[in-house]
Order: sequence, then C-alpha cells, then structure tokens
Amino acid sequence: MTRPQNRLLSDRITQGRGQAPADLVLRGGKVFDLITGQLRDGDVAICGDTIVGVFDHYDGTRVIDVTGRILVPGFIDTHLHIESSLVTPYEFDRCVGPHGVTTAICDPHEIANVCGIPGIRYFLEASAHTVMDIRVQLSSCVPSTHMETAGARLEAADLAPLMDHPRVIGLAEFMNFPGVLMQDPGCMAKLEAFQGRHIDGHAPLLSGRDLNAYVAAGIRTEHEATTAAEALEKLSKGMRVLIREGSVSKDLHALAPVLTDLTAPYMCLCTDDRNPLDIAEHGHLDYLIRTAIALGCPPLAVYRAASLSAAEAFGLKDRGLIAPGKRADIVVLPDLETCRPERVFCGGVEVGETAFAARQIIAPVARHSVKAPPVQAADFRTGGNRVETPVIGILPGKIITEYLTFDIAPQDGDKRPDISRDLVKIAVIERHGKNGNRATGFVKGFGLQRGAIASTVCHDHHNIAVVGADYADMALAANRLGQIEGGFVVTCDGKVLAELALPVAGLMSLNPFEQVRDDLIALRAAARSLGVVLEEPFLQLAFLALPVIPHLKITDHGMVDVDRFEIIP
Repeated sequence: MTRPQNRLLSDRITQGRGQAPADLVLRGGKVFDLITGQLRDGDVAICGDTIVGVFDHYDGTRVIDVTGRILVPGFIDTHLHIESSLVTPYEFDRCVGPHGVTTAICDPHEIANVCGIPGIRYFLEASAHTVMDIRVQLSSCVPSTHMETAGARLEAADLAPLMDHPRVIGLAEFMNFPGVLMQDPGCMAKLEAFQGRHIDGHAPLLSGRDLNAYVAAGIRTEHEATTAAEALEKLSKGMRVLIREGSVSKDLHALAPVLTDLTAPYMCLCTDDRNPLDIAEHGHLDYLIRTAIALGCPPLAVYRAASLSAAEAFGLKDRGLIAPGKRADIVVLPDLETCRPERVFCGGVEVGETAFAARQIIAPVARHSVKAPPVQAADFRTGGNRVETPVIGILPGKIITEYLTFDIAPQDGDKRPDISRDLVKIAVIERHGKNGNRATGFVKGFGLQRGAIASTVCHDHHNIAVVGADYADMALAANRLGQIEGGFVVTCDGKVLAELALPVAGLMSLNPFEQVRDDLIALRAAARSLGVVLEEPFLQLAFLALPVIPHLKITDHGMVDVDRFEIIP
C-alpha cells in the first residue's frame, strides 16, 4: 500500500500556513480537544500523513464534508494478541480498522510459542503493509513457565537482534512474575537487556512488597487488574493501568469507577483477546468507549484513555491528538456517547476497501504445525487412588479460576466425568512433536452434558486442549485437529458437529474474517447443543491451560497450582 508520508517539511509548513491547498481537508465538523475538553469548530488540514492545521478555514486539493460530526483521535489498542482474533494481521486490519482502531500494539507470543522468531518476524513484515499502524512488543515469556511444553523457547539473546526494529516498542507482557521476584536468571537477562525501554506487565493479584519489587524491575504497564482496589494500588505505584475488555476477560465494569479525569492520563484501553464474532456483535475499542461512558465515566477521560494517554504510555509521541504535527489518525463520529465510527483515517489514508485492496500480502508461516500422534479413548482415563480430586472452577468472564476440590471415586481404575455435578474431563496433549506428553484432570463450569470440544488455541503453549463428557468423542475431536492443521472442533456421538480450521500455527484462519465469524456462530451453536452454558467456551477453554493466572490450571505436564507455582503430584 502506498502511504502518503514522504512529504517535505516545507510542504507541511506551507500547507499549515494556508499558502498552498492542503492535500486533504475535513470540513465542517467539531474537533474534540482532549487538552481542554472543548468541542471546537474549524477545518482539519492534512499534508501526507500529518495534520498541519486545525481550528481555522483551509482549502484543500481534496475536501470531505463532515458537517455535524465530531472528530476524535484514532483509537489505540494498547495490548492484544492478533492471533486471538483467529485471523491474519491483514484480516484483523480489515475487521477492526472500521471500528476506529488506528494503532494496535500487539504481542505475537501466541505464534512465537509455536514457531519462535519466524512468527515474530512474520508480524513485523506484515505490519509494514497494513492500513492501521501495527506495533510489536517482543514476546518475553516463550514459554510462559517451565511447567509446559511449547514449540519454541526464546531467550534474551534471541530477542536482542530485533530490539531496534522500527516497529518494535519494547518487551511484551512479563507473565512470569514469580520468575521476576525470584530473580530467575533467564528473566533477569531479559529485564536487564530492556532496561530503559518499555516493558509491559502482567501480574494478576500482585500487591504489597511483591508489587513494589515487580515495578522496581522497570515494568511500566499492567492489564491484569480485575478490581478497583487492585487498579488503584498499581496506579499509585506508578504503573499505567490498561482496562481490558476481551471476549473472555471482562474487567471494564469493575474498573470503570477508577477512570476519571484525574486518573485518565495514566489509564488506557485494551482488548487482549477478542474474536470476530464478538467484534461483530459488540464492537472493538468503540464498544469499550461507549460502554465506559454509559457506566458513568466522563467522555473526556474515556477518549483520553483511548488515544492520548495510550500514545503517551507507549512513547508514541506522534499521535493521540488532533493537532498540528500529529499523525492524521482521525475517527468521525455522530456523537461522543454512542461512538459509532462513520469514517476513519489512518495516517491520512481513509480506511476502506480501496486502501485494503492496495496492500501487499506476504505468505504466512507455521503451516502443518500440529504434530501430535493420534489418541484413543483410553488415553483420557485418570488414574490414582485418592478420592479427593482437584477441580478447575471456571469463573465466567474471567481467566482467573477457582481451585476446587471434589470427591471423585475411581471406577475400574479411572476417575470418570460426573455430569450430575458438572464435573467433566479436561486434557492437554502436547502437539509440537517434542515429547508426546498428555495430562488429564477435571473442570467445572462448562455445563457440558455430552460430547466434546477441542482446540489448539491453548494459551500460551498452544497444545491441544479438549474438554468432554465422552472419551471417544474427546479422541475424535483431538485427532480431527491434527487433520485440519489445528483450530476448533465440536464432536458428539462419533460425529464432528462443527469445526473451524486455523492452519496458520494452529491459531489463525486463511479465510476472510466474515467467514470466521460465521464459523464461530456454528461452533457456538454446536457447543450449546451439548449443554455448554459459557458465552465464549473456546477462549475460556484456552485460558484453562495458562499457568501464570491463578489459581488452578492444567498443562501437558499436569495440573498446576499457580499460587504455589508447581505441578500437583
């Protein structure tokens, strides 16, 4: 895609003074001034990719009438994994750009856990050709801990060659907070390498002196706060708090009371993990903005968090305001409260099919990445003589889980699912071809009555995760994932009811986002036909295998007590 960015400094000055027509003028609207909070009349003049004039009348080579509309700075998603949108960076661009997102700060640690540095390089190369501006944080925890098997391992020396890439901001979310506190050598090497640069945080429920130590390590931002008290402590200790509202992790309602005109300079918005179905039904950052305002947050605070505060937090000094010298990232709205973008400009380019069609598409990486051997029904048996059994308790809308304990008596050497108590089997199967590990356990909260669901989206190691009431259906679902190069599968009574192939690293589809959205509708319906009560069962399943989120999880190594940071014997 040709970007209108190579204009001379003299051109910007000349057009800003009105001595020559601006390349583009947005005429007749009101600019939401995020410094004063005023709605101000006047044209917005754009030269190339840069705003050169505001609050005055300008002539332009091209003029767009935005009379009666409000202009706000483009939205910045401060933390997300594009892979969790289940589409490539190009389709993410096409899906989310019209919702007003002009900058996305991504951590490609999903694909990095599958194929390592080539996955990060794929995102860096693709980001040079998208309409929106995609910036990359270098994945800090691949794998997230020593208690899982990933497809790759990245150390400080692996990340160092990419540190000065022009699209790299810094080090991505440092999930291994116990490793930071215990001064693990690998963690220390990464933190020392990035001292003075941006380091993103990830420290759920961390407080007191441990939080002090974590922040003292140079970690600046945090998106795992789930209560107002947690957010306030982190803010008071100098962290920028990113309010997250994704497809599973929904923290906006809890944190909305914290977002005020006083705190807004230190708060941002992010989605973390949001899929095309959720985006179609609710929206993206535009949904967060209108919801926050509906919850009583001041519009000025919300729009600051969505743009200016985000730009400041991540060192993007060239954006976040509609002001001279800033990047021409602009969203045209009918009003502030409903936040329904009508037109979006990213670096002076109007977001739309013409711009999308002009992009250069590069080939994806990490095909044929599901290398697990076939499994049989008997592989899902759970042995042991102890009746007392740890059970993962799902909390809908959260990735934190409960550590529950139930009595499950073995029958013929196997602890079987108990549908009457909503205790179904969960298993994780190593799929990178490393060691063939398999682990089984129990989970409560799906409401599953029969059949099975399985996924290769399994944070962050992305092995196969399968939940089921029937072992044969679990085996069918797991084996089907190998045949379609990964994705989501729903099975029952020996049949595949629905599936979505994700052949790029077992994480992303090669289809348009509209097709992925439709496939997700079919998958959700199939899951509900089995009794599943969760709104987003596949992403909820994926997070049950992430051993850095309290309290009980499962990996291919076994059940993990996250609070003790150890595998349960």
